[in-house]
Amino acid sequence: MAAIANDQFKIYYQEKLWELIPEVYRHEDGLDSNPNPNVLRALVEIIAEQAAILRRSQDRLWDDQFIELCNDWAVPYIGDLLATRMLSAMNTRGSRIDVAKTIYYRRRKGTPRVLEELIYDVSQWDGKLVEGFQRLVRARHGLDPEPALLAGRFTETMPGGTASLRSPIASELSNGPFEEYFHLPDFRKPKGLDGRYGISKLNFYLYRLSAFIVINSTPFRVAADKYCFDPSGRDIQLFNRRNRPSKNQWDVWRSALEWEMPSPIRCRLLGHAEYEIKEAAIQQLVIDGLPSASVSDMLHITGWHFRNEAELRKCITTLPNPFPPALFSNLLKYSLIEACGKNKLLPDAVSVEADLNIVSKEQINAGNLQNWTSVVTGKRLLIDPVRGRFRFFAPAVPDKATVTYHYGFSGYNGFLQNIGAGTYDRRAVEDSEPTVTIPVASTTIDLASWNPIEIVQVDNSATYHIISDPPNVRNFILQSANQQRPYLVLDADLVFTSAADDARLVLDGLWFGAPGNEQFNIILRGDYESVDIRNCTLDPGNGINGLDQVIHNVSLIIEGNIETLCIEKSILGPISIRNNGIVEDALCISDCIIQSEDPTVAAISVDTGKTNLIRSTVFGKIAVHRLYASDVIITEISTVTDTQAGCFRFSTAPKSSRLPRPYESYLFEKDSNHWFTSRQFGHHGFAQLSDTIPVEIFRGGENGAEMGAFNSLLNAIKLDGIKAKIEEYMPFGLIPAFINKT
Repeated sequence: MAAIANDQFKIYYQEKLWELIPEVYRHEDGLDSNPNPNVLRALVEIIAEQAAILRRSQDRLWDDQFIELCNDWAVPYIGDLLATRMLSAMNTRGSRIDVAKTIYYRRRKGTPRVLEELIYDVSQWDGKLVEGFQRLVRARHGLDPEPALLAGRFTETMPGGTASLRSPIASELSNGPFEEYFHLPDFRKPKGLDGRYGISKLNFYLYRLSAFIVINSTPFRVAADKYCFDPSGRDIQLFNRRNRPSKNQWDVWRSALEWEMPSPIRCRLLGHAEYEIKEAAIQQLVIDGLPSASVSDMLHITGWHFRNEAELRKCITTLPNPFPPALFSNLLKYSLIEACGKNKLLPDAVSVEADLNIVSKEQINAGNLQNWTSVVTGKRLLIDPVRGRFRFFAPAVPDKATVTYHYGFSGYNGFLQNIGAGTYDRRAVEDSEPTVTIPVASTTIDLASWNPIEIVQVDNSATYHIISDPPNVRNFILQSANQQRPYLVLDADLVFTSAADDARLVLDGLWFGAPGNEQFNIILRGDYESVDIRNCTLDPGNGINGLDQVIHNVSLIIEGNIETLCIEKSILGPISIRNNGIVEDALCISDCIIQSEDPTVAAISVDTGKTNLIRSTVFGKIAVHRLYASDVIITEISTVTDTQAGCFRFSTAPKSSRLPRPYESYLFEKDSNHWFTSRQFGHHGFAQLSDTIPVEIFRGGENGAEMGAFNSLLNAIKLDGIKAKIEEYMPFGLIPAFINKT
């Protein structure tokens, strides 16, 4: 929808209409003795608001004729002119793009190009189309094209042939969009792994997660030469960045390659390096000091292709004149081909900076660091993308390292539906003017050194230790800069104490954690008018760091008097009250994930006031006084004291829970663990609904989308839109299958 300009039309018409009213009536309306003062003024304001809307509509009459500029209400009318099948009105972005590209789609109807583009245009997910007949075993004939790139490399299994057992990569890619195996026809209805391969089958692989970039983050140091990418020390799988043609390049298209999709990076993909000797590379080596005798040898192998570094090294050692060992690293840099995983992922998707210098790709290998025992010769750095670990090798072990990488999570990079501390767009914080900025070179945050009325901002994604509590809070804001995710380590309980009645506290965009084997809390004491926690992560624990230490949760504990506690778009550990703490009015939780790793500890334990729980997922039980819940998933038996008031609508919880009378809700009896891709914080599928989720939950939200924290993503609605558009534009008689890859 087009943004409303700051045109002040409402104020203009408000004052203009007010001046048209005789002064005697204006005077009488403002008297305190009037039994209904300011009623006339309120009526004028209502009329002025409608006049402003009408004026804006008149001003936009020309713009509303163009799909790129029109308001959302005009999109269906333009769509009617094209006789296109409209998407859901809630999918505003998809509807606008669908109408804008309708003629483009129709001109290319039935082609793989359109069918693959539709996935991103409708849902903003990435996707890969695989035609089932191309994966059938058959005899290859002379009219077949040459083998094409599948996962961005030359396949060892010939089209239509039996599997090459010499390739360990092939087994990793099986049952996916980039596999090289071929299958017998399967005439069953597509379901799971069944019915995917046949002449009439179209397999659409959907990548629903987004890749978020973390720039110049502080890695977790395990030893002098061993690190974890994640600042908390968890094992996380590094992600590819999305690297598809931009939305404005309609005429630039080809089927996606593995390194272009936002998905977990395989170790062999990061280590996939192929080389080709070209004249340009030889010229660069001459500049670097390659002897003339070696130049003559290199010219004889110009144009040769080597499938890995070992083949290239073996060839170089057989040349008549010895190749200078000092220049071999330069040879790797100059001859690395464009279309290989190592070239595409380093350093754009993953990079490590050692003592302020980025480690070059020819000095990096991929490997398994599960036990930190893997070694590599002739390289400076070994990266394990599956576990998110890396290790330096002597003598080039740096004193300081920083990392840039991508992590995967549900949401959209640059959109408002993201949850927890992250490197996405939080443009609202740019409107604030921080009074204190944490120095980039600092490693600690001394909250006691600032006034109780401050806006303190962290400008990067580094790791900091909080060494003191803040002064008595009056109007205190602690936030991160836009698109940054600092990690704040608690070395003790972090206590916020108000200076006087009606204090205000805001925490925005921060990730709070505790050292390994330690458990610290965030405690609210004193009297607060409001406490706001937005886009934050209070580490819910449930993990092991690189030192094999348990990562405990950071709980939010209320020990003071809080009128309103609002938590939005955040991930938290347990929330509880102790020492006569009280929430007077309401605890408002929206678009959040709350987790208690201890089954004996409630995820939410607030026995005062009312609890408003909206579009949230709760891993654990709740114990509250009064509950108003909508679009919520609660996984454990929960208790509400006052069931006469409140509501439980479009939500799910165990059947034996004590709740207000449910409305359009799903009460279950069996285990719910399989409902989620993962329940472990740090995994890219954390709190994401799995394929085994009951349909009552997947489509049970008030808006027809899924219940839980990701309700606002409208996944079910977007999937329906994809299916409708694929059916509209695919060739007649084919059978589509939609497979979730992430």
